[in-house]
Amino acid sequence: MSNLTTFTYFILGAYLNVGTLQYFYFTLTALLYFVIVFLNTSLIVIICVNRSLHEPMYMFLCSLFVNELYGSTGLFPFLLIQILSDVHTVSVPLCFLQIFCLHTYGSVEFSKLAVMSYDRYLAICSPLHYKTKMASNNTVVLITVVWVYSLAKFIIHLSLNLRLTLCGNVLNSLYCQNYPVVKLACSDTKVNNIYGIFTIFLSLVVPLLLVLFSYMRIMKVCFSGSKEARQKSVTTCTPQVVSLLNFSFGSCFEILQSRFDTTSLPSALQIFLSLYFLMMQPILNPIMYGIQMSKIRNIYKQCILKTSDILCN
Repeated sequence: MSNLTTFTYFILGAYLNVGTLQYFYFTLTALLYFVIVFLNTSLIVIICVNRSLHEPMYMFLCSLFVNELYGSTGLFPFLLIQILSDVHTVSVPLCFLQIFCLHTYGSVEFSKLAVMSYDRYLAICSPLHYKTKMASNNTVVLITVVWVYSLAKFIIHLSLNLRLTLCGNVLNSLYCQNYPVVKLACSDTKVNNIYGIFTIFLSLVVPLLLVLFSYMRIMKVCFSGSKEARQKSVTTCTPQVVSLLNFSFGSCFEILQSRFDTTSLPSALQIFLSLYFLMMQPILNPIMYGIQMSKIRNIYKQCILKTSDILCN
């Protein structure tokens, strides 16, 4: 048997030989990464600079946009290097670092969306107690807890992987993923699998239960309230619902693809499904919230106009 320390690198076996088209894919991927960084960074700056946006909902949004940058940076620079490489290998430490970044990104994303749904529940269903329950200190504590909880939870998962004995180093994927590494093990993976299922439950099922509870209560209030109250609720909740559905859709594809044989699917579709939740969510969220939230939209327009005036003068 070969121990994990025997291998100094993993081979990524999902890359196709596309010839000179690699430069086209590199440019496309780099452009997408630039757009993601620009949109998320600009909204973070707008929320941080404008005191009128220093409210719980916008503080949660700011943390969400930080997470989009965190997840994108864990993928895109690596992807750009691999697209231009003739040999698709990654060192073992870098591979585990990427696994840590991408999995904690997913956990933080779901937890953040759950906390934001609870925030909307308090704002709509308990408006008189909202400022007390969602004071600045409580908001900061919630944001911190989500990050610490997600990071600590996966550190345990990663430590279980590091003890495995591996009998190969070929990953059938575009980037480093947790379960494909576990599948290379020739030692007992029972503990890893049990903890993996437990982690999925904590990362997906628990946040979704909180989301369902929050939105069921919101819907109940909406249907019993005035038309104006319904419209306001729909306006504030729509981006979160769309974001949650999109991320759930992409995450389900990723989990199914990593655990089941999808070689019968066309290669282009496999690549699209494996990258969907890491590419679409970071670009969808800033666009959705930037368009839907009137405060952010108006301030964004003012910034663009001021920048245009400065450039023209």
